[in-house]
Amino acid sequence: MANDHIDLTVEPGEVHALLGENGAGKSTLMNQLYGLLQPDEGEIVVDGQVRTFRSPRDAIAAGIGMVHQHFMLVPVFTVAENIALGAEKVRAGFLDRRRARREVLEVSERYGLPVDPDALIENLPVGAQQRVEIIKALTRDVDLLILDEPTAVLTPQETEELLGVMRGLSDAGKSIVFITHKLKEVKAIADRITVIRRGRTVATASPDTAEEELAALMVGRAVSLEVDKAPAEPGREVLTVSGLMVDDDRGVRAVDNVDLTVHAGEVLGIAGVQGNGQTELVEAIMGLRRPAAGSIRVDNEDLTGMSTKQILRSGIGYVPEDRSLDGVVKEFTVAENLVLDQYDRPPYGNAFQLDPGAVAASARERVEQFDIRTSSPDATVSTLSGGNQQKVVVARELSRPLRLFVAAQPTRGVDVGSIEFIHRRIIHEREVGTAVLVVSSELDEVVGLADRIAVMYRGRILAIVPPDTPREELGLLMAGITESRPGAGATEPATEEGTK
Repeated sequence: MANDHIDLTVEPGEVHALLGENGAGKSTLMNQLYGLLQPDEGEIVVDGQVRTFRSPRDAIAAGIGMVHQHFMLVPVFTVAENIALGAEKVRAGFLDRRRARREVLEVSERYGLPVDPDALIENLPVGAQQRVEIIKALTRDVDLLILDEPTAVLTPQETEELLGVMRGLSDAGKSIVFITHKLKEVKAIADRITVIRRGRTVATASPDTAEEELAALMVGRAVSLEVDKAPAEPGREVLTVSGLMVDDDRGVRAVDNVDLTVHAGEVLGIAGVQGNGQTELVEAIMGLRRPAAGSIRVDNEDLTGMSTKQILRSGIGYVPEDRSLDGVVKEFTVAENLVLDQYDRPPYGNAFQLDPGAVAASARERVEQFDIRTSSPDATVSTLSGGNQQKVVVARELSRPLRLFVAAQPTRGVDVGSIEFIHRRIIHEREVGTAVLVVSSELDEVVGLADRIAVMYRGRILAIVPPDTPREELGLLMAGITESRPGAGATEPATEEGTK
């Protein structure tokens, strides 16, 4: 049962956080408030009136808007055209574009949501696309705005901007339901917190509640918010990147003469504000983007220019930055996704056919081992929460012997219980001698997991530093400021004698 007799009250002008692990029923509850689903029991009361929502149009008419985790925008339309969709103002039988632009600019200025009404959605960064979704809801004159995992795909800077927007909307009298599992954000913005676990309301708490207590309420047990690991014992040099140059989709240099190494039994973390070449670096290592110059070697084997399939089959595991685009096939079952990289190899099959029995047996084992919350291994991946989709990717990649494990944003959009689990699996790989490269926009994650931290800025490695480096210094490096650190720019790994 996705929702089991849940009670929720939201006050005018309140930011109400709905907290719970992946698959707890948060989105299901909000989809009922927005008319996408209809409840089997219970009632929805808006301004003292019992309401029945058969569609989002009914909910919008009652003053309820929703911004989904996966945006509902048309990429080839402009901002103004997307905002007008569904509530088009026409003139002489055509969309009144001038009026649509004016509405966008008015709402944008009133609520501090800067956006170009003439920009194409496909050319906007994720944070700007989210602003478009919020403006679209506000042009419908909603009083209650539901934000479903709004920071799951945002950079730290975009997250701060969004929290500021939420405060402004609250000050203007708008009520906000903020669906999340990020404890720091909840404590920073929420007036009240409702915690849902396995479809039931377990508590309503204040933002003063300790993070450890909120985490325990979410998952039903004590959760370690710190990464527990023994000192690293680096072995042989596994990954060697030399003089790497990589261009982005526009042909602009995104990775500029990068040298780095990752040793067996260590985690190298890549820190930096997103958009500074991390994505292109990982894509080049994994064969998804051809380097303009330089080399990529694993155990002295040159992988430069190899296909992704060849790289994966050479003992390299990969968790991609965007699980929806590159990590899973949503129309396939959980079981099928778990063997995507091995489907034509024993024991799962050959070039001609799959062995359904072997696939099913392996899936049952991995679902249990990696705590994938699904009704059945035969369920399509599209029915899983984002965090459980991520577990499918991690389970697939870590269920075979690896020389190198590359994890890009490994816990993006994942709850604290799943974060704890994924972090433990990463540290386990390190302890069994795998070389691990972690790229994350979450500085806490990089510091917690890494034995060395490489800071990227504008496509270059500015410095490689130990994880106990003061946060202020890391922040300056991420902003491209190196003057405060003698010797900044060194990129050699730590050895037993120290940093070369």
